[in-house]
Amino acid sequence: MKAMVLNGICSLRENRHPLTPTALPDPIPNEGELLVKVTACGVCHTELDEIEGRTPPPRFPIVLGHQAVGRVEKAGAKANRFKEGDRVGIAWIYSACGTCSRCSRGEENLCLDFKATGRDADGGYAEYMTVPEEFAYLIPPVFSDTEAAPLLCAGAIGYRSLRLTNLQDGQTLGLTGFGASAHLVMKIVRHKYPNTRVYVFARSKKEQEFAEELGAAWAGNTEETAPTKLHSVIDTTPVWKPVVEALKNLEPGGRLVINAIRKEEADKNSLLTVDYPTHLWMEKEIKSVANVARNDVSEFLQLAAEIPIKPELQEYALEEANVALLELKERKIRGAKVLKIAS
Repeated sequence: MKAMVLNGICSLRENRHPLTPTALPDPIPNEGELLVKVTACGVCHTELDEIEGRTPPPRFPIVLGHQAVGRVEKAGAKANRFKEGDRVGIAWIYSACGTCSRCSRGEENLCLDFKATGRDADGGYAEYMTVPEEFAYLIPPVFSDTEAAPLLCAGAIGYRSLRLTNLQDGQTLGLTGFGASAHLVMKIVRHKYPNTRVYVFARSKKEQEFAEELGAAWAGNTEETAPTKLHSVIDTTPVWKPVVEALKNLEPGGRLVINAIRKEEADKNSLLTVDYPTHLWMEKEIKSVANVARNDVSEFLQLAAEIPIKPELQEYALEEANVALLELKERKIRGAKVLKIAS
């Protein structure tokens, strides 16, 4: 099969082709697994974190990609939840132990044996991949393959982030950064919280304009002050400064939810500018988002189909994965980026 393979950690500033086109043997499903012919795979900022070593894969070479959509080609022994030809999605959560207290509470995202698709196991930047059948999801027919791909991570993690804000309809919400995940959160809010006004902070003028197109009450630069205090803010940026800037915009008792698996080190000194009375006093909260659980993915797919939520997206061929990743690194973003792999 054709695949785009990461052979080691590197800097995207120095290596503009971190993934290598490679011919690999077709994978064989083990007991309880599915072999999936991949038709589309979303491109996520977490892949940049893998490439640059902020959340490094435990082995190389590795096939990245954790927003994969495809059709079941074959089922391994004792795998009987899906039939051949079923259209399924595969998300960031590849597996968890299933027996610890966290898993028993439905918090598999916090399992100490959490395994990630495209990091701990080969992912969807390839023509085929395998996945435990318990961690595959039927794709609602309302979505095309490329439309469904961003829902599996950008959508699901955005859904989890929004739940963690404890937002009530009519309260104010801030979104810091306006890429794949934030633009889907905007679409959820417009459906579930019709009286909530959304304020967007983004350093790119194009992102600000895109946010206003989708209904933002206001969009400005990351360092600007919103026209009103915010009950909650979701930060989806890869850097530290927006965290500090978001805190000063919060209402007393407000909550900042950080939707990022890692933060880059470039502006870490921004943390030295935290002023307790300005940024943290009055019972402001900071909460991180760790991975996704299966319920996040399945619940969001159902909600997205009901609304329906159709992501804005840009399509690339599998061989153009490096182009898509570099554009993501350089913040050349409008919605989500998706690799179209097969029909």
